[in-house]
Amino acid sequence: MLDRFREIEARMGAASDGAEIVRLSKEHAEMRPVVEAVQALDRARGEAPELEEMAAAADADMAAMARDELDALKERLPALEHDVALLLAPKDKDENASAILEVRAGTGGDEAALFAGDLFRMYQRYAALQGWRVVIDSMSEGDAGGYKEIIAAVTGDGVFGRLKFESGVHRVQRVPATEAQGRIHTSAATVAVLPEPEDVEIDIKDGDIRIDTYRSSGAGGQHVNKTDSAVRITHLPTGIVVTSSEKSQHQNRARAMKALKVKLYDQQREALDSARSEDRKSQVGSGDRSERIRTYNFPQGRVTDHRINLTLYNLPKVMEGEALNDVINPLIAEDQAARLSALEDEFG
Repeated sequence: MLDRFREIEARMGAASDGAEIVRLSKEHAEMRPVVEAVQALDRARGEAPELEEMAAAADADMAAMARDELDALKERLPALEHDVALLLAPKDKDENASAILEVRAGTGGDEAALFAGDLFRMYQRYAALQGWRVVIDSMSEGDAGGYKEIIAAVTGDGVFGRLKFESGVHRVQRVPATEAQGRIHTSAATVAVLPEPEDVEIDIKDGDIRIDTYRSSGAGGQHVNKTDSAVRITHLPTGIVVTSSEKSQHQNRARAMKALKVKLYDQQREALDSARSEDRKSQVGSGDRSERIRTYNFPQGRVTDHRINLTLYNLPKVMEGEALNDVINPLIAEDQAARLSALEDEFG
């Protein structure tokens, strides 16, 4: 890795092609934290022999000082080694990708749609705090508010790496606004987070898709009423259906094709994850969207993530997006621990 890093630095200095410079710069940025951690470990290990020699010196004061520094170094080394091992552990290749976020109302009628709306707003606020951009692709509003379904593109650095653990069933326990007697209701919404890499290499044959145009339904305007501009693409082998309903049919076709590629790419990822999950010690990152992953209990202000038995009592801040990292960070740590364990099993 150090050799590759030095090679990239040399090539960056000599490259004149813009696209190559961008590609090399990206790889350089991704490798830098690993290289810096390795170099820090090497420096620390290099200090040990000199300190050991000084600790054996005749000068008592110098020997005592060297022993103190050596003890401190020995305490520091395991943390440095852990950092390097963590950075070298196998990573999800889509870690830094942008993502498609899909939130759908589950069981619970109007209350489920309202909760789906609350979840989407939570992710919107969290994205804003991370400096990410959220663009809504399509939505179907609930009769009493919220969303029956809402799909958005979340663009930024490391979006998928942080949001991928949100895939699954989210359950809410609260008193709905429409409940006159103050009874607590339980409803649910499902969240799916799909990676959106810059270049999705998926081959789609013309004979495998059916493209339909239809009249867009939406608020007001002659365009909505008179133009069959919305596009629906059905992938016949898998049954996957994607739609786009903006004003331009040409743009809709391009966006729908991109969405289809993302869905097919995600299907391939899911098949790989399922194949690997039997051997994994942690299911945190399995992406199983039928699994109930989290419960939001409003009367008690409690959030529980069932995968790692994490319970927090800061529900309002979580729903505002401010404290969502309090849930996401332990999930990432658990997943990293599982990867390190897998690395240890493989290499001893």
